[in-house]
Amino acid sequence: MPPLPEQVRLSQAEDRTKHWKRWGPYLAERAWGTVREDYSQYGTPWEYLPHDAARSRVYRWSEDGILGLCDNHQYLCFALAFWNGKDAILKERMFGVTGNEGNHGEDVKELYYYLEATPTNSYLKGLYKYPQAAYPYTDLVAETLRRTRQDPEYELEDTGIFNERRYFDIFAEYAKNDVDDILIRIRIVNRGPDKADLTFLPTLWFRNTWCWSNQPGEAKPRLSKWGDNQILAEHNILGQYYLTLDGTPEMLFTENETNTERLWGWRGDNTFYKDAFHEYLIHGKREAVNPKPLGTKACAVYRLSIEGQDQAILHFRLARDGSADLARTNWDAVFDTRIAECMDFYGGFDEGLSEEARHVQRQAFAGMFWSRQYYHFVVEDWLKGDPTMPKPPAERWTGRDCSWRHLFNEDVISMPDKWEYPWYAAWDLAFHAVAMAPADPDFAKAQLSLFLREWYMHPNGQIPAYEWAFGDVNPPVHAWAAWRVFKIDQRLKGKPDLSFLERVFHKLLMNFTWWVNRKDSEGANIFEGGFLGLDNIGIFDRSAPLPTGWTLEQSDGSAWMGMYCLNMLKIALQLSLLNSCYEDIASKFFEHFLYISDAINHHEGSGLWDEEDGFYYDRLRLPGTEDKLLRVRSLVGLVPLFATDTIEQQSIDRHPGFKKRMQWFIENRKDLTEGLASMTQGGLEQRRLLSVVNRERLERMLRRLFDETEFLSPYGIRSVSRYHAAHPYELQLDGHNFRIAYEPAESESGTFGGNSNWRGPIWFPMNYLIIETLQRLDHYYGASLTVEFPTGSGKRISVCQAAQLLSVRLAQIFLRDEKGRRPVDGNSRMLQEDPNFNNYTLFYEFFHGDTGKGLGANHQTGWTGLIAKLLQQNGFQAR
Repeated sequence: MPPLPEQVRLSQAEDRTKHWKRWGPYLAERAWGTVREDYSQYGTPWEYLPHDAARSRVYRWSEDGILGLCDNHQYLCFALAFWNGKDAILKERMFGVTGNEGNHGEDVKELYYYLEATPTNSYLKGLYKYPQAAYPYTDLVAETLRRTRQDPEYELEDTGIFNERRYFDIFAEYAKNDVDDILIRIRIVNRGPDKADLTFLPTLWFRNTWCWSNQPGEAKPRLSKWGDNQILAEHNILGQYYLTLDGTPEMLFTENETNTERLWGWRGDNTFYKDAFHEYLIHGKREAVNPKPLGTKACAVYRLSIEGQDQAILHFRLARDGSADLARTNWDAVFDTRIAECMDFYGGFDEGLSEEARHVQRQAFAGMFWSRQYYHFVVEDWLKGDPTMPKPPAERWTGRDCSWRHLFNEDVISMPDKWEYPWYAAWDLAFHAVAMAPADPDFAKAQLSLFLREWYMHPNGQIPAYEWAFGDVNPPVHAWAAWRVFKIDQRLKGKPDLSFLERVFHKLLMNFTWWVNRKDSEGANIFEGGFLGLDNIGIFDRSAPLPTGWTLEQSDGSAWMGMYCLNMLKIALQLSLLNSCYEDIASKFFEHFLYISDAINHHEGSGLWDEEDGFYYDRLRLPGTEDKLLRVRSLVGLVPLFATDTIEQQSIDRHPGFKKRMQWFIENRKDLTEGLASMTQGGLEQRRLLSVVNRERLERMLRRLFDETEFLSPYGIRSVSRYHAAHPYELQLDGHNFRIAYEPAESESGTFGGNSNWRGPIWFPMNYLIIETLQRLDHYYGASLTVEFPTGSGKRISVCQAAQLLSVRLAQIFLRDEKGRRPVDGNSRMLQEDPNFNNYTLFYEFFHGDTGKGLGANHQTGWTGLIAKLLQQNGFQAR
């Protein structure tokens, strides 16, 4: 069977015969209020460059826009802008409340959806919902500030702005006729009952790269009017492009330069500013735009009046050759072809799925590929400042990220969310890679490799966490992701990419060493890794230094390292087929795993296991007093399950050196191997099992895991047991009272700040690892291990079946129930019942532990995009 057109494009992009990925949706949705743009004295990015200043102030590191696209170096950008005649601000970028304004942290106050996307961006479709009444900026901020952490977030829908359907649906579609030839179709639908006016501005601009450097010969790019219906873009590196317009509209030109008059009251050398179109349209200042059709930012002006329930359609074309022969009558045919190719491509992932499940899966893939963003940050330049700009404050040299001077990032990277998290997060990215790999394994491999390059990874071996604090400690899941992506890639292509595996393995050795040297303070194989990405799951901020003499021995930190050992062991055995010296390394990871496993279970007695509760807990060691197990039933105590893997007997036989050393441990170190890792007894098909958790403890933990009064929700596994709703955990220590209760929705605690909550809601990445763990356990135990699902039901099933049912529960968050309602949309009548809303899905950061309602960052399709893979591997019909 010949490859599909999108598969051909992916192959051409990978071997660089055609650069299909040069153009994509790489614009951020928020560049204001980020660490990169913060040059304040005390590190206050939200206040230094707020939304109100964003329209007037040039960004240093990146650009933002609405449903736009740019080239992979973000020299030239295209995005949508609009004005309903009532707003106080031209709508050029997404609005939201900052961390200091939000009652649960940052929160975008817009409604928009990613609907379709192919990996090469050959077809993209997004939807932005724009109200016809004045945008309620003031109300959104004031009401959010009034609310407490106990209140839900105040959303755009709550303002009543969408009542009577008085809004526009603005659909943006992009179809590539060729690598550098992009057709753009904008469909604007008036959903309201009456005629409504809209000024629509397709906007083209250059990222400002010229004002930061005083290097001679720095060429400034230029936009100019070309004929009656084209804008010519000229750039010394990118070359020239033409934006062909629909009809012969008015064109406006200005410079992408800071409005110093508005912000600081003084006028520099610039005459025309970034906010000129805002001033021209809303305040009628004709002098704000350049009377000469020249500049570095330009737009066309379409003053539309659309009848109720009617629509307007506009066509544009961004191409390197403005005179290329493609008749406008053929433009829609290109769209039809690309849409059909998109459907065919994703048809390979939806076997056995209902139509609704297919729709959800495609939107999940769309969210992942729309969320790729151009990310640029050079810490050395940020610390020192630019030659033509004021010198940054001295505090910067001892503040945030000062020890990451080597970091030089300029790449297209998968983001958790391009508004709330418009910067990468290393452990999020591991899950992104696994989720995207079935559709684009080469991009997944490239992303994992990127973070191990010397201009990302710290010289000491640490992987950068995220720009708020590159030195924060995230769970070490990179090796797991590399192995999973390697296997997915091998299955798709029919051959193993050992070069990729070997390349990442050598860098991961450095990272593993960093963990051992920095996070095992006593050399006892018990790790104290910081907050480990779980934010406020602990009774206190685990990323902050503890008082002198205190030590927190972390169940999850130690177990993550056990999992890391097994991942590295698996990779080393694979690589030993190339070079036998990897057998020695595999043996070392086998040995290290045994010591970590022993420490978790037996360190100074019972380790981190509590026999009475049948659960793993963190242990707090205090000077001069008895140490304390922190008896919080949470994901922290479930992570030891992840340190589980099987080894095929034939794999052991193929590696005689490894087999010999393994057998030596089994025979001579029974204190490590018996009762801990089931290496002494073959399981299903004589497989061997390596696991921190022995069978007796495993069965006790699984009873809690599948107990609906504890961890098992109708929609997945909760991050904290529901037991703590009636039995909060409290600890009196040094005059302070620490407390954790079950919080199924947004965080009610200010611990660690932000809107993350790991005290009850459902999180996809951890649920996904639980499902994988259950599958591995079944791979060893088979029918000999069954569980009650749910606990107390009397129904016993295999752990593989439990994994499938857990996948179903997670999928049901997005699928309609017997009443036709999607749990993800909560009690919103508009989202649940309005046909112009209820066919669109948002994927969110986490989900209510009891109802499945979506919470947190509402476009965090990155790791929640794992739903696409769960649907693929557990294909099932809607109820």
